[in-house]
Amino acid sequence: MDNQKTILAVALAIVVFLLFQAWQEQNAPKPVAPTAVRQSVTAPGTPTPATVSSPAAVTTPMVAPAGTGLQPATGPTVPFQTRVFTGQINLNGGDIQNLGLRHYPLAVDNPSPYPILDTTPEKLTVQQSGFVSSDGQTLIARFAAPAVQSADSQLLTLTGKAGPLTVEKTWTFQPDSYVVEEHITITNNGSTAWDGSYFDQILRNDRAESHMFMSIFTGAVLMHQGNFSEVSFGDIHDHPELKSGPGWAGMMDHYFLTAILPSEHAQTQVYARPSGTDYVAGVSTPLSALAPGQSTTITQQIFLGPKKQQTLAAMGRGLEQTVDYGWFSVIAEPMHVVLTWFHGLVGNWGLAIILLVIVVKFIFFYPSAISYRSMANMRKLQPKLEKLKKEVGDDRQKLGAAMMELYRSEKVNPMAGCLPIVLQMPFFIALYWVLVESVSLRQAPFILWIHDLAIPDPYYILPLLMGVSMFFQQRLNPAPVDPMQKRIMSALPVIFAVFFSFFPAGLVLYWLTNNVVSIGQQYLITRHIMAAKD
Repeated sequence: MDNQKTILAVALAIVVFLLFQAWQEQNAPKPVAPTAVRQSVTAPGTPTPATVSSPAAVTTPMVAPAGTGLQPATGPTVPFQTRVFTGQINLNGGDIQNLGLRHYPLAVDNPSPYPILDTTPEKLTVQQSGFVSSDGQTLIARFAAPAVQSADSQLLTLTGKAGPLTVEKTWTFQPDSYVVEEHITITNNGSTAWDGSYFDQILRNDRAESHMFMSIFTGAVLMHQGNFSEVSFGDIHDHPELKSGPGWAGMMDHYFLTAILPSEHAQTQVYARPSGTDYVAGVSTPLSALAPGQSTTITQQIFLGPKKQQTLAAMGRGLEQTVDYGWFSVIAEPMHVVLTWFHGLVGNWGLAIILLVIVVKFIFFYPSAISYRSMANMRKLQPKLEKLKKEVGDDRQKLGAAMMELYRSEKVNPMAGCLPIVLQMPFFIALYWVLVESVSLRQAPFILWIHDLAIPDPYYILPLLMGVSMFFQQRLNPAPVDPMQKRIMSALPVIFAVFFSFFPAGLVLYWLTNNVVSIGQQYLITRHIMAAKD
């Protein structure tokens, strides 16, 4: 088997793999907007009751609003700010909205904080909370503005009413934490017992993020009794989720996560389902029956921040599973650890990628050397192969037999170059996902014109250099005997340069560095073998 065919097959396999990712992203079935549920009006100034229903497969009684089409809250807000947050709490519902992440600018040229919670229709993502009584009525609390607010906004308390309930909500913001502590005290001020549940959810529209040639999951994430699952918007529409038992729920996009985290052992329900034309993922906490004057308190956390694996893992709730490295996670996770360690040494993610590539090349130094020796021996046989081709003409069957006989007589194994390339493929794909999933590379500069390793090179310099490196690497390989293969191989550097111009600069930097190191190793081996006497 000719090594050129192997290289061509591997290159095309990579292209097909990446194109398949793009096809999945762009051609996945779009969720059909559910029909809004008709609501009845109780009385002026009271919340709209919701029809409580559940999927046919679910037998547990629904204790959270189902398909209500609950709209984002409007009205007066209370602003707050920490070192990592800038946002508001709406007095109608007592929920956080329009929350920006101060350490994550919207874009390199736009320093506005990234809106992880946003009330605009285009980027709708909001927190919603309230109560559902045992008779199915949805109650949304209305809060009064605080008489006194702490100067640093680390502690904020609001008091309001939801039907017969008096609700006191206290938020605790740690200065450098993306976790918000919530304490909700509910008191029944009615004349009869009240029975129901408290729900807290993330409402999001079904917008899809655009990532050229990358399929990035966007949708709901659920943790139920230790089992983690991702639920796309299409699946939510077709198969709403409702699971009873300890867990948490949230919404996830490429780099950021919003999650409702009740007490770890609380007997809750986690759910994901349509809400009007949008989708919700949330947690419902059943409340014991409250006699008149009786109170109860719910304690929970809300995570609103970047998907940094070390931070999420330290929380101990399985949140780190939202960082998805694909099929080769067992390889990708240690690669991410090494990449992060290198960044701690050099302080530049581009240099960290270069050092990681060198480490990977060192691990595969010996298998690569076998491959390059095989290619060098094949190149040394090139004159004899050309002579054979002239002798047999266009008889491909006869040429193939003659080539195999020549390989046997010269003790050259053309298959020797295949296995090392195949072995390295999982590492390439794993590193691909590490670079794609790592929020640390978002807007991370490298040098000169590269201000963001997570987006394509704006001047196409790295893809051009990568194409040039492929051209020089081909010069070290034996030329194909078949004219058609020769033309295809000659076109590959141009094809890949164009193809990779759409890729994030970090991925192109990886491939370019890999090519440069490979050229150095292959050149030394080829020169040694070509200089050896027959």
